[in-house]
Amino acid sequence: MTLSFHWFLPTYGDSRGLVAGGHGTPMSGDRPATLRYLNQIGAAAEDNGFEAVLTPTGLWCEDAWLTTAMMVDTTETLKFLVAFRPGLISPTLAAQMAATFQRHSAGRLLLNVVTGGEPHEQQAYGDYLDKEQRYARTGEFLHVVRELWRSREPITFEGNHIRLQQALLDNRPDPAPPIFFGGSSAPAGPVAARYADTYLTWGEPVRAVGKKLEWIRRLAVDNGRILQYGLRIHVITRDTAEEAWAVADRLLAGVDGADIERVQANLARSESEGQRRMLELHGGSPERLEIAPNLWAGIGLVRGGAGTALVGSHEEVAARLVEYAQLGITHFILSGYPHLEEAYWFGEGVLPILERRRLWRHPNRDQVTRAVGTPFAAAASS
Repeated sequence: MTLSFHWFLPTYGDSRGLVAGGHGTPMSGDRPATLRYLNQIGAAAEDNGFEAVLTPTGLWCEDAWLTTAMMVDTTETLKFLVAFRPGLISPTLAAQMAATFQRHSAGRLLLNVVTGGEPHEQQAYGDYLDKEQRYARTGEFLHVVRELWRSREPITFEGNHIRLQQALLDNRPDPAPPIFFGGSSAPAGPVAARYADTYLTWGEPVRAVGKKLEWIRRLAVDNGRILQYGLRIHVITRDTAEEAWAVADRLLAGVDGADIERVQANLARSESEGQRRMLELHGGSPERLEIAPNLWAGIGLVRGGAGTALVGSHEEVAARLVEYAQLGITHFILSGYPHLEEAYWFGEGVLPILERRRLWRHPNRDQVTRAVGTPFAAAASS
């Protein structure tokens, strides 16, 4: 098994503290998300061996397509996991944009499909569909996009939400960008099973993640497909566990109680099942935030979306990642505060451990792997 690691681009701003907001809630860091700074994060991710960087989507951050397109020439091998919301633009235009990006970046585009779980934010974009309709539209959208990427004949499609006549791309992407997709609610499962290449979930305790993956895996098999699986989570990793938990304590100490109330009130409006599960992990209280060994729910007090972090020594964090990998997860999308510095803490602290265990290999460095460490079967029991 070979694991892939991805990093995160905070296109709303960064900070040495927790940045409050997101997922329909305004947010900004005291370290502005200038293109110069984002390029520094991209370089750090590339140097440390991260395969791609995830860029979020929403009113609370910069546009993902434009931001990543401007970063292509400042990197060499780094891929861009661009989040976008189907239905806000034509599927034909989305397929064309992806093909153009893929061609000009030499195949460095990945797509993260976000159906949208906050009705007030969707309505700000002019989208008034309810949750089940949004997922149904996402399925139609992805069906059309995939057809356009592979068809040599014009496509005509008439669904409940999408209609188009004689659509054809003159330049199809080669290869087609892999599609990452997440969703924890009932209508999300069939869409993921039919159209995703990688199913994503946020960081919950291992048993809960395992149950979710079993659900999607069964649906995929019913559709004659085999998916890959990914985990979106934050990391705080240091040479010792004491140092790592001291960082978590510092981050929590810097949280304003008013920010917790503001963010939790806004997130309570969300229709996202995944967001509901994140909120349940901490219950809006800064007490008892270590919900499983090395799994800390403090970030979710002030941040929408992924709200948990793996906290501990490099060895401990590596061991927890192996536990998730045993479930079948091969993609890990990580982040930390601040994102520039934390890319190095993880890249220089945890990744070498996984490389010695032959679970990861730096994608940009031709390195002879010494016969050191333990193979996966043995490492998984540590």
